[in-house]
Amino acid sequence: MAPFSWKEIIKTIPSLAARLRLYLGSAIALPLKLAPMLNRMLGVRLRLHPTWAVAFILIIAMVVTQFPEAYPVWQRVILGVAASLLFFIAVGFREVILNFLALNRGIPVQRVTLFAFGGLPQIPKGNTRPILELLMVTAGLLINLVIAGILYAVHSALVNTTHVIINGIILWTAYLYFLLALFHFIPVFPLDGGRLLRTLLWKLTSDYDRATNIASWAGQGLGLLLIAGGILLLVLSRQWFNGLALIFAGWVLYLAAVQSRRQTALREALQHIAAKDMTIGESPIIATPQFTVGQLVRDCILVTGQRYFVVAEEGKLLGVVTIHDIKRVPKKRWNRTKIGKVMTPAGQLRTVSAQQSAASVLELMDELGIKRMPVLEKDKVIGVISQDNLNRLKKTRVELGM
Repeated sequence: MAPFSWKEIIKTIPSLAARLRLYLGSAIALPLKLAPMLNRMLGVRLRLHPTWAVAFILIIAMVVTQFPEAYPVWQRVILGVAASLLFFIAVGFREVILNFLALNRGIPVQRVTLFAFGGLPQIPKGNTRPILELLMVTAGLLINLVIAGILYAVHSALVNTTHVIINGIILWTAYLYFLLALFHFIPVFPLDGGRLLRTLLWKLTSDYDRATNIASWAGQGLGLLLIAGGILLLVLSRQWFNGLALIFAGWVLYLAAVQSRRQTALREALQHIAAKDMTIGESPIIATPQFTVGQLVRDCILVTGQRYFVVAEEGKLLGVVTIHDIKRVPKKRWNRTKIGKVMTPAGQLRTVSAQQSAASVLELMDELGIKRMPVLEKDKVIGVISQDNLNRLKKTRVELGM
């Protein structure tokens, strides 16, 4: 068989452009459509990290360049899309099992960021223990090996059949997942090996946050080393695909480790700050239910640009109204519609007490998937705390080295 030549792809680019857009768009769009289903299966909020788009492109490129050239390029692109989706399903299935086990063991997983190597769960540190972490790490490593084994078993069952194309897709997916399973044994966070390292450090130091930071620093360091190694492969040996794959692995690991450290830093920064302190200078305009939508738009929204308003009478919280509530009202009815008719009633809102720690408020926001919450003191509304305020405080403290 003649060696692969990029000239083949270059010559066929005009005819492949429409197909590439269609197939690549499907590869990236389908996981986004599957995310709500995974959310229901997991019982937690799932966020797909943008690195998945790059992962799909790399997998498609790998299949196109490595699959037998007896198949036209457009067919290899389709096979690459199928392999990327199968890989995504395998990683997603791993997270379904892990988070089911976590919830079954009483670990309240609030949110999972799904990177190309797996999920980075956000769990309140007070709701887990070293022994539970050890069980989850062991389960993660075993699940990876089982999934890789199943894929290789399916490949072995099809190797002597006429399903050559299907077998090829499964073989490539099994190969990728086996590499992923080995990758997770490396003791850097947030890989499974790194979670094991954090568990050991946590047990030794009795400090969860410190253990997380040390393991995350190790993850950042390895990520940078992988990126440097990939660049060397590109420059010195012209191993384009291997070099790009190594750079991608290092980049994803670095980003995941950085996100983990930021979560820890934010929690530490907000632990000793009360919710009422976060409302200073940020209190929303408090309206009465007798305001019309037109008055609120003219006097408040168009003047301040604010999008979230507390509705109260004599300090008692009645509800909140947002710009999304207002947009549901036809403009011709704005001057006749009271905001009390379109607001979300107080009974449907989650509120926080003035003395509650900002860290616990942020965890609650993550758990509920909301960005703002009214703050009450002695049953009187004193303002609103928002995720933007909390993140801005954390950024400021980091800049000042606090």
